[in-house]
Amino acid sequence: MKRLHWLLLALLLTIGGLAGCGESKDQVQKEKNVEEKAEVKDFPVSIKDASDQVVKIEKKPEKIVSLIPSNTEIAFALGLGDEVVGVSDFDNYPEEVNKKEKIGGMEFNQEKVISLKPDLVLAHASTALNSQAALQQLKDVGIPVLVVNDAQNFEQVYDSIKMIGKATGQSENAEKLIAAMKKRLAELKTKAAEIKEKKKVLIEVSPEPEIYTTGKNTFMNEMLSWINAENIAADQEGWIKMDQEAMIQKNPDVIITTYGYYVENPAEKVLSRKGWENVKAIKNKQVIDINSDRVTRSGPRIVEGVEDLAKAIYPEVFK
Repeated sequence: MKRLHWLLLALLLTIGGLAGCGESKDQVQKEKNVEEKAEVKDFPVSIKDASDQVVKIEKKPEKIVSLIPSNTEIAFALGLGDEVVGVSDFDNYPEEVNKKEKIGGMEFNQEKVISLKPDLVLAHASTALNSQAALQQLKDVGIPVLVVNDAQNFEQVYDSIKMIGKATGQSENAEKLIAAMKKRLAELKTKAAEIKEKKKVLIEVSPEPEIYTTGKNTFMNEMLSWINAENIAADQEGWIKMDQEAMIQKNPDVIITTYGYYVENPAEKVLSRKGWENVKAIKNKQVIDINSDRVTRSGPRIVEGVEDLAKAIYPEVFK
């Protein structure tokens, strides 16, 4: 009798467990249905893009082609890695892009793009003008082409993220991503407030013989301001060919290079540059190469670029 009692108890527990599993599965299915309804509700969507065209996207894109690395990085950060089916030859982050179909470089292969049958192509204002005919060919076969703005500062990067988020049904994730970026930047700014002696910085974006640097209204100038550093070329506009004599006279405390991905030992080359022997950065060997992608690509990793600059310029503060 006692054995029968335990068998009945075990049976009841099993039935209860199965019922619980059934409820759990039902709940998961209900939540999935709610998500799917929300996605359907978000579409069709019309977006005025950077080319001043209204782009209508009928349904949530399941296959996306990105024509430029910054768009790709935004898409992956929004959780769209599986949806991205094609990327440019220049894409190198995240690692998963190496498994995606390559569609060409500055001049993309429109036939290849069409063969991938994308629901959305993410183009970019920086290259759209030179690719007008190719982009029109995509539009002519019914592929929505969204030209994302060529962001020149953090607020414009946030706009790019919002645009891609809206076009792909990921507006909520876009807002979360932006909030996370702003939080990290605010933390860096708070830490930078501890700095009492501001350092003068020269950023080199290309090597000799034609050295280019970054002036005001550029990402890197804004990045330096976030971490309480002074850009010695901030009195000039945009990307400028460097006057070496003028830069020597301004006597930077730190020199940042960003071309180590194609120039071997860039810091050593700067340290041995003739005529620069009395510059503080040279005398104190404060020449540091940082990852170019993280300070030039208008995507989520620009925050990491700020951190890279902070650690290079103020290692004693940003350990």
